Amino acid sequence: MAVAVEQPPRAEALRNERRRPSFSIGALLAWLLLASLSILFLVPFFWMLSTSLKDIRDLMDTRWIPQRIAWENYRDAFSFGMWRRWTLNTIIITAVAMFGTLLSTSLVAYAFARLRWPGRDTLFSLVLATMMLPGIVTMIPQFILFSKLPAFGLQGSTYWVNTFLPLTVPAFTGNAFYIFLLRQFMRGIPMELSEAARIDGASEMRIWWNIVMPLTKPALAAIAIFTFQFTWEDFVGPLLYLQSEELYTLQLGLRQFEFAYGGAPAWNWLMAASLVVMLPVVIIFLLFQRYFIEGVTLTGMGGR
Repeated sequence: MAVAVEQPPRAEALRNERRRPSFSIGALLAWLLLASLSILFLVPFFWMLSTSLKDIRDLMDTRWIPQRIAWENYRDAFSFGMWRRWTLNTIIITAVAMFGTLLSTSLVAYAFARLRWPGRDTLFSLVLATMMLPGIVTMIPQFILFSKLPAFGLQGSTYWVNTFLPLTVPAFTGNAFYIFLLRQFMRGIPMELSEAARIDGASEMRIWWNIVMPLTKPALAAIAIFTFQFTWEDFVGPLLYLQSEELYTLQLGLRQFEFAYGGAPAWNWLMAASLVVMLPVVIIFLLFQRYFIEGVTLTGMGGR
């Protein structure tokens, strides 16, 4: 026969207190501040959505909800232009840049975090110092350098300019900020795992691939999302290096779409195209949001 055990009154009171939602003036102020900031960021998005669903005769109307929902704007916006080609170009550049960034930064971070060699800390300080150099400063020297490197007829070009090479190859040379994030994360992995693998005869490349890489998935996911967003939305890089329309990315395609009407674009079509182009970034973030937040929290931004 089961005997009911009476709970001590003190333990029961503590349990009820934990279940009760906490409330304070500070939490309320923080909630109001965050809600205000979210509205500040959401208003432009809803304006784009509202404009994309307006008929061309209602564009000057200030109402947020159109009188007639013009779903055909999304069909008409993609009825002309090389959107399929531009989408394929953007996917190729983004995929190669993500692969190159993850490969190069993980290898360099592994060397800084898990290996001991003379001058390691000094060289890491120099790598961090490159973050202080604005990207705009190196833009012209990079363009001059890439305009002189031979492409051997790749994509019909003699030099790197007007090919995908300037937009993808630099990703294989590492990124100082991503190296810093991964190094901080890898330093939290117990060194005993690597030492045990070395005793078993594993090489450094095998330790990097089979032990360290699986344990750094959150940080790698955060870097992959950062790289995807930056490369997918990059406008300046393709504008500098891509000259042929068939090599354009989606961002240049939007600009081409805007200029198709002589500088006076159909805003409803342009907003519809912009929303569709932006959609992959939102989907990727929502799908991998948990890894992204976990990776950012556990790396250098978390104070480790």
